Order: sequence, then structure tokens, then C-alpha cells
Amino acid sequence: MAPPILKLDDIFLSFGGAPLLAGAGLQIEPGDKICLVGRNGSGKSTLLKIAAGLVEAQSGEVFRHPSSTVRYLEQAPDFAGFKTVQAYAEAGLGPGDDPYRVTYLLSHLGLTGDEDPKMLSGGESRRAALARVMAPEPDILLLDEPTNHLDLPTIEWLEGELQKTRSALVLISHDRRFLEKVSTATVWLDRGTSRRLDRGFAHFEAWRDQVLEAEELEQHKLGKSIEREEHWLRYGVTARRKRNMRRLGELQTMRSNYRGHKGPQGTVQATVSDAQESGRLVIEADKITKSFGERAIVTPFSIRVHRGDCIGLVGPNGAGKTTLLKMLTGQLSPDSGTVKLGTNLEIATLDQKREDLDPEDTLANYLTDGRGENLLVNGEQRHVTGYMKEFLFQPEQARTPIRNLSGGERARLMLARILSRPTNLLILDEPTNDLDIETLDLLQEVVAGFPGTVILVSHDRDFLDRTVTSTIAPAVPDAPDGRWIEYAGGYSDMLVQRKGALEERKKAEKAAEKPKTQQATASGSTKVKLSFKQKFALENLPKEMAKAEAEIAKREQVMADPNLFTRDPAAFNRLAGEMEKLRASLTDMEEEWLELEMLREELEG
Repeated sequence: MAPPILKLDDIFLSFGGAPLLAGAGLQIEPGDKICLVGRNGSGKSTLLKIAAGLVEAQSGEVFRHPSSTVRYLEQAPDFAGFKTVQAYAEAGLGPGDDPYRVTYLLSHLGLTGDEDPKMLSGGESRRAALARVMAPEPDILLLDEPTNHLDLPTIEWLEGELQKTRSALVLISHDRRFLEKVSTATVWLDRGTSRRLDRGFAHFEAWRDQVLEAEELEQHKLGKSIEREEHWLRYGVTARRKRNMRRLGELQTMRSNYRGHKGPQGTVQATVSDAQESGRLVIEADKITKSFGERAIVTPFSIRVHRGDCIGLVGPNGAGKTTLLKMLTGQLSPDSGTVKLGTNLEIATLDQKREDLDPEDTLANYLTDGRGENLLVNGEQRHVTGYMKEFLFQPEQARTPIRNLSGGERARLMLARILSRPTNLLILDEPTNDLDIETLDLLQEVVAGFPGTVILVSHDRDFLDRTVTSTIAPAVPDAPDGRWIEYAGGYSDMLVQRKGALEERKKAEKAAEKPKTQQATASGSTKVKLSFKQKFALENLPKEMAKAEAEIAKREQVMADPNLFTRDPAAFNRLAGEMEKLRASLTDMEEEWLELEMLREELEG
């Protein structure tokens, strides 16, 4: 094992009140690709800043190898003194670094380098900062939410860059798919301390649940031990006083540990307020178009949205997702075509810019619309502080101005307000921004179980795959020209269908290039059929998929044992590895079957 190039040990930091970090650690070795995970407010960004040397811990040890270079992705870059983005990014290079790296990175991040830093949007500023820290290829790269404001093609490009980089990485991100693809180790920051798993994020949640279950069991055992000791002290033999005093001291220690145990932070608990059922047809768009100057944003596009649909919009930044969303919901008129909204619609919107929030407003006032201390949820009067606690806000935050909240807390507050109001049509524009993984889980459950209709814009592939029933995407992903296509299923389903359509188009083009004598049969026509191998696969893949699902279910049943990880970690890790391979195989079989089924349908007309 290589010696660490950066090590934080027993880090303590408090801003008054309960410590933010109490015994936290982080060890980085050459080639590490670590994801740092934890709830919003758990101290992830602070620990990363301590690693970068930007924040000083109150106690603990910090070691950085003297020859190691460290780069930290700033949340708010300082462009003072730089006339162009190119100059700002090149200022991060060392004496022997290649200036071409800056040009390469800026180009893939959607910047030319000639931009005036004063005119950049928040998203463009973050991209410029990303180019600056990645260009020198430092020994250690510390990235806090690097995918914020990036579109899907750029996120996928960034994944590839980070997978092949020689830099050791520490990543903070809410994007599950991104973490799964890039990380090879996980550090979990929880209640001020840290735990490390030498496996990527794909294995984190199962491991976390095992750790919490084992911890709960230990607390239960400690409670029972205290009961036994108290009984012995009350009714046991009173002789041998010294021994009694020792056991009394041990009992006091156990009581102190039991009372002082700080359990994991709760999860958000919420349900959507019931609303009157909308009409069966929610939205009908017929050949709608929109252009800005010479640029076509939407060419004739038609769709019928029915009650219960969950539709995702994806595409590069600037493709027109928000414009199309506003036209479908009646907020923006199309240049041509018509949009008809259904009956009895109760619309609630979560905007990605959080424009609905007045920074001077208080949490309680925002949730109640200034109507006192109570709000109506599902026809029931609720006190605002009790309702806030369901979304992990403390009662003392009721009078806190919104300006003091973090990005994740603001998103949670807007979610609390939306879910308190009767709605049957949810409009979510980048709803996953700034949310921690646990709140993302809640939002996923809300969307998946919502009885009404949902239309959402998102760059989060995992969230899309878990929620949407169909996906609207540009016909040409790399160079949107205003044409949009609706695909069945989530983001991964869309990619499979797009790939299948592209392969079929290529086959058709090759067939058209062949001499007519090779295309024609004796009867003068061509009849294309599935090959024997394709037919066999189409018939047998469902059986193989069923077998794989059964094998996965068997292992899930064994891993459901809460004591397995504590009792036999090797068996737990072996089963987790087998499940990962089985799930990957199942995904491959599902994709192959879908491609063959689409081909069969096309050939049969």
C-alpha cells in the first residue's frame, strides 16, 4: 500500500453548539477516487476545505506531502484581474504544464476562453473554475459538486476525463450515476465522524444500512445490559463492597454512553396533499413551434399527456427544454400550433432558480403564506413547526430568514411548500439540484407514487430512470435543431432506443448503396427477416432474464440478514459482488431483448 499523500486525522471543528466535525478523518493515496457522502449540513464541504488548506481545524492532525500539488474547485471563483476566461484558467497552470489543456477543457465545457468573466452566468463561472483546477492535472483534485450546471453530454464527458485522470480525486456530488461511474472508494461523513468503504458508491447504501442496523442492535444490547446491572445493584448480594463500587462505576459509564448516543438524522417524511382528480387528458399539444430569431427551438412537435404520466425532458443546455416545458404548461405561447390544457388542473411548480423564494422571508411565513402559525395539509390544520420537523428543519428555524439557508435547505423548503398544497400536476425544473441523497430518495418516492401527472426537466440520469414513464429528447443530441422525440421509458431506455434506431438507419443506408442486382430476389423484391440466431435470442432471453432475477432475489434474501455484515463481512462482500455482476448481465440481456423486439416490430410493419 502506497503511503498517503494527504491525511486528516481526528479532525474537530465547531461553530458553537454541537460540533460539526468530531473525530473525522480522510486519507488519500495516489490513484484514489473517493466519493465523500453524507447528509446536507454534515460537514462534507468543510472537510474538503480543511483538506485544501482553506479552513483550519480546531484540533486534529493534517498531513500533506510536501511535493504534492492540490487543486480545489471553488464554489464562487474570484475573477478579479482577469480580462478573459482563458487567462483565468491558464493562471492555474504550473511552470511545466501544457497550456493546450486549458483550451481542450474549456472547449468541452462549452466555453471559448474569450468570454469576459464579468459577464458569466453562475453556471459558466463554475465551468471556468472546473477547467482551471483540472488543467494542471494535480496530484490531488478536490471537487465539490462538479456536475452542477452541467448538461448530460458534458457530465458524461467529465466522467470519462475523471476515470482516466492520474490525479487522486475526492468528489462530493448528489448525482448517484456520476459517483457510481467515477468512484472506487467511499468515505461516509455521519454525525461528525467518518467511515471508509474501499468500494465505489454503488455499494455504499447497502453497507450504510448494515452499519446503522448493527449500531441499533448494539444500542439495544446496551439498554438490556443496563437493565441487568440495575437489577443486580438493587437485589444482588451487598457484600464485597469494592466489587459493587466497580460495577456501579461501570453502570454509570454505560448510562452515559446510552444517553449520549446520537442516532442518525431522521429522514424526510412527507406525502402529497390530495387534490381533485384532473381530466383524463391533461395536455394536448398539436404541431407547436418556437423560434428565437433565426434559431429554431421547437419544430412541429405534438404530444398527448394523460393523467398518471410522468414525462422527463432531457438535452444539452440551451437546447430549449425550459422553453418547451413552458409551452406545454401554457406559460409561453407557441409561434404556431395549439396547446390545450385539461380540466380541473391544480398546478405546482418547483423552479430550478428558486425564484419563488424571498430571501428576507422567514421559513414559517413562507410555508403559511403569512397566515399565522398553522397551515392546512390534506384538510388537517398543522402547526408550522411540527410540519417543518418532517422536512428536517428545527423549530428554532421558524423565524430564520431564507437567506441563511443552504442550497439544499432551500430546495427542501420549496418541496415542503409544494407538498402541502393540493396539486394534480407537478412541474419540476431541475428538482434534484442541491438535494442530498436521502432527500432525493424522498422526492423519487413522491414522484413515483404521485397519483396525478408529473413533467420534469433533469440532468440526473438515475432519478430519470427511477421515475419517468417517457422521455422527450432532441432528435440530434449533439447539435439540437428544434426536433424533439418522445421515447418510452427512462433515460437508459431512451439511449437503447436511440442506439437501435441509429444502427437500423446505418443498415438501411448500406443496403441502399448495394447494386440493385444484389438487392432484388428472383421475384424482384426483398424480404428481410430476423436471422435464426436473432429469433433464438428473442425467444430465450426472457427465460434467461427470469433466471437472473431469481438469482438476484436469492442473494437479496440472504443479505437482508441485518447481522450478516458484522458476522461475516467476506460473505457480504462476495454476495454484493455477485449481485453486481448479475444485475449488469440482466441489464445487458434486457437491452439486447429490447433492440431485437424493436427490430422485429419494424420488420413486421
